[in-house]
Amino acid sequence: MLKSLLRRAVAAFGISLLSLGSAVHAASVPQAAHPALWAVSDADTTVYLFGTIHLLPPNYQWRTAKFDEAISGSQQLMVETIVDENNPQELIAALAGMAFSPNLPPIAQRVPPAKRAALETAIKKSGLPRPAFDRMETWAAAFMLLGNQFRDMGLKNGEGVEAVLRNAFKNQGKSIGELESNRQQLGFFDTLPEGAQRALLEGAIDEPKSMKGDFTQMLAAWSRGDVNAIAKSFNRDLSASPPLKQSLLERRNANWSQWIEKRMTAPGSVMVAVGAGHLAGSGSVVDMLKREGYKVRRLQ
Repeated sequence: MLKSLLRRAVAAFGISLLSLGSAVHAASVPQAAHPALWAVSDADTTVYLFGTIHLLPPNYQWRTAKFDEAISGSQQLMVETIVDENNPQELIAALAGMAFSPNLPPIAQRVPPAKRAALETAIKKSGLPRPAFDRMETWAAAFMLLGNQFRDMGLKNGEGVEAVLRNAFKNQGKSIGELESNRQQLGFFDTLPEGAQRALLEGAIDEPKSMKGDFTQMLAAWSRGDVNAIAKSFNRDLSASPPLKQSLLERRNANWSQWIEKRMTAPGSVMVAVGAGHLAGSGSVVDMLKREGYKVRRLQ
């Protein structure tokens, strides 16, 4: 379950800077998608809440009239973090500062003997220098190798929801902000126990069909706006690792809910787009806002 959860985290749970590309092929794409959209509002402020999926198949049809109306009505977009692909210095600096450590065991010793051949195949396929992996922390090596699976399943990074949203707001001359820095997002994984990091590494070299099955289910639930299915999936997987739940979900949901509450004191409209898992079920951002007395309306 932990390997499954960590793969989900990269693809849809809310680690947007690690989305290197993944998904199912176009043959399984539904004719129309209606992902969940909410609004929190008072007399002079509206905050739209949209649960994203960081990786999508090419030409995926998910924008609706209701959603485009929300974009038009928003003066600002807030996403989890901003990765500037044209000027990635911030991300590179953060990765360089966290991803490498001295005196690590060789990367081959961090997977079971039965998986070492698959590890070497994945490293070769990545195109990165083999010696670099021995100096990488386990979580960083896993993300480098997850890119293989993502590319094999046919997605390009620019097809993700955040990329589309950023372009839409940028083209309209509207501001775009981030709830977390690149360094903060990397830090969630940098501080994971080594056992969790090794589970992620094993998941990164699994057969692509394993990732594809996880993603297919996740994409279907997101497409039909089925927040109950999204919540059920993540709650099931998160039960395997309370520390991961605290790091990736609970702390971040609380931070973002507080940001929204503060934003409600200023006039205007803003769209907050974060991983769909953060808006589904008990303890979600939506749930926290309701507990604080805010009226959260489901628009789609």
